[in-house]
Amino acid sequence: MAMQPGLQNERERAQAQALQQAQLALDNNRPADAERLAREILRANAGQLQATKILGYALLMQDRAAEAIAPLEKAARTSRDPEAETQLAIALRHAGDSDKAQVWLRRAVKRMPPFAAAFHELGYVLNSLGRSAEAIDVLKQGVAVAPMMPEMAVQLGFVCAAANDHANAGAAFAHALAINPVHADALHGFAILLMTRGDFRQAADLFRRAVSAYPGDALARVMLGRCLLELGEADAAAACLRAASARGPEVYGKVLQAFVSARRGRFWLRPSQAAKFLKGSDN
Repeated sequence: MAMQPGLQNERERAQAQALQQAQLALDNNRPADAERLAREILRANAGQLQATKILGYALLMQDRAAEAIAPLEKAARTSRDPEAETQLAIALRHAGDSDKAQVWLRRAVKRMPPFAAAFHELGYVLNSLGRSAEAIDVLKQGVAVAPMMPEMAVQLGFVCAAANDHANAGAAFAHALAINPVHADALHGFAILLMTRGDFRQAADLFRRAVSAYPGDALARVMLGRCLLELGEADAAAACLRAASARGPEVYGKVLQAFVSARRGRFWLRPSQAAKFLKGSDN
């Protein structure tokens, strides 16, 4: 017996409302609620594509990548949607199958209009597989596709730096900082690159910017102190590293390493001497 039009319309409205609620839960970082709502929809309509996507995304957000693969693969195969293909690739990568992930990502980057996140993820996966030259090519394409996406340029910068392509790494980090002058990863990446070149003055400027923008960034304080040591600014370096050491025991070792590794640093024969110095009670 065919469903009465009024009843059918009511069910469609209820499903649309449930989908809206599930998407809202996902957007508001409530993946458990999104999962529950998506499963309820799928119990009534197993072929509902949007609910299938939401279920996969919600599982992935809960670090349940292996469970997310099945709904995401169903969504990707059914919709040919680059977002679903990219999320499937992320699930596969987290589940330990980077080879299969890059196959799906190669499909995603060919979709039109271009989906920027697919280029970012493919670059990451290729680099993790030791194929840095291919990763750089993909990420350069990604920067061209999404020139105002700083994360793409930052990823390119890190891959180029690891491949000892310092010129392109510097250009990529500079591009990211032109978009967002206080992008934390861009500041760290560019500053460390400058340190490897021996440009401690400019690196210190970038770490100062990071400390100003993110006062809780203990690593930026440590690296700023290291730069100041290299520049011969011993008092400023000591003040900076003392402030960093106060951030907690996990930072203490990095502070001591900064002192020991700097050309104009210092070291102590006994840990108690280092502790006294960092407390400001020993000059």
